[in-house]
Amino acid sequence: MVTLGLIGFGTISRAIVSAFPPDSCRWVALMREGARPALPANVSTVTQLDALISARPSTVVEAASQEAVAAYVPALLDAGIPTIIASIGAFSDPILAARLTDASRNSGARLVLPSGALGGLDYLRAIAALPDARVRYTSRKPPAAWKAELATLGLSAEHDAVSLFEGTPAQAAKLYPKNLNAAFAVALAAGIDKVTVSVVADPKTTGNTHEIEVESTAGTASFRLVNAPSPSNPKTSMLTALSLVAALSELLDREGCH
Repeated sequence: MVTLGLIGFGTISRAIVSAFPPDSCRWVALMREGARPALPANVSTVTQLDALISARPSTVVEAASQEAVAAYVPALLDAGIPTIIASIGAFSDPILAARLTDASRNSGARLVLPSGALGGLDYLRAIAALPDARVRYTSRKPPAAWKAELATLGLSAEHDAVSLFEGTPAQAAKLYPKNLNAAFAVALAAGIDKVTVSVVADPKTTGNTHEIEVESTAGTASFRLVNAPSPSNPKTSMLTALSLVAALSELLDREGCH
């Protein structure tokens, strides 16, 4: 039976665990002290990073936060444990990004950044070398996904779309650390300096919508993905967990564990 690790055990982690047969994996989840979630029979918890490393998981999936990436992932990579990161916005910190990249290179442990809620990243990587390339990424979600943010700004998107933000990927990652990992996935693929990010609360959208518009000497492109939100968290797309499952399955196949 393969041992796999998780950082956090919320909506995404539950979906990941449920995607694998219960008798095929043993999961160890790193959680905050005092957390008491209901757990499947094949999931145990630890509250210290050393305990997770001692369990020697074949792979760890981070599905918690940018702060969790900074706190735990460098040590996992140093220990030679392959790690899949959901909170890609953590790479907006150049010092942390360099630390993660160096740890992966030095230990040989794979650092995997899945596509998450997006598609078309192969196109963006292809045009990244073109100096004239320009990319606009727009996150368009129903007002329910931005209820707290709208209330804080004293705005209502009950009838018309409301623009909440426009700026750089790094600014977006810091302002919305739990909601705009997709924006930084675009930035990593195309080049941070080429991307503008917009955030829109739109009552007319039916799901979590990602719009990517590209112009370069290679041509123009437009991608639009309308993802069904997670039933238990409207800010997260169902596709995010599916992407992590696909990345984990591929990594296990490469390691001969699955």
